[in-house]
Amino acid sequence: YPRQRAPQTQLSEFNQTTIEAMMGSYTKVLFVRDPFQRLISAYMQSMGGRHRSFSTFVQGVLDRGQHKARLEAKPLVSLCQPCLIQYDYVMMFGFLRQEVGHLIRRVGLPKDIHLPEFRDTQVQWTYMWLSEQLFGELSLQQKKQLSHFYRGDLSAFHFPNSLLSE
Repeated sequence: YPRQRAPQTQLSEFNQTTIEAMMGSYTKVLFVRDPFQRLISAYMQSMGGRHRSFSTFVQGVLDRGQHKARLEAKPLVSLCQPCLIQYDYVMMFGFLRQEVGHLIRRVGLPKDIHLPEFRDTQVQWTYMWLSEQLFGELSLQQKKQLSHFYRGDLSAFHFPNSLLSE
């Protein structure tokens, strides 16, 4: 959008007319990932020297609630507002190689553009195994609470293999 936005300016600082003009001029892309996989990733990142169980980590997330949750654990719908912003593309972790290639063609970027190597499809099976192991550590109550905690993500996006949607 023509030089209206300084690097540190939040979208909320503009008036509604400017926001609508800006949002209409961009190609809006949203990258999503199964909320339970995001939670596992947040757990792995938080390990740094601590040896707490996944169940204890999950209980901490649940106790803090959606509004006080750390960024890595917050539901996506609270971060990206998919009900308010009409995204042009929603790309799911696990299919990035195919989807980014499609996006590049759709937005008219050169076909010979150098893309990073996407390993998301290669690690999907690892996450599936790890998800099942860690999900097994949770109590039935924690599983229900997590499904409720991420209900917005589960209804806004299609995660067919999510353990939380059961």
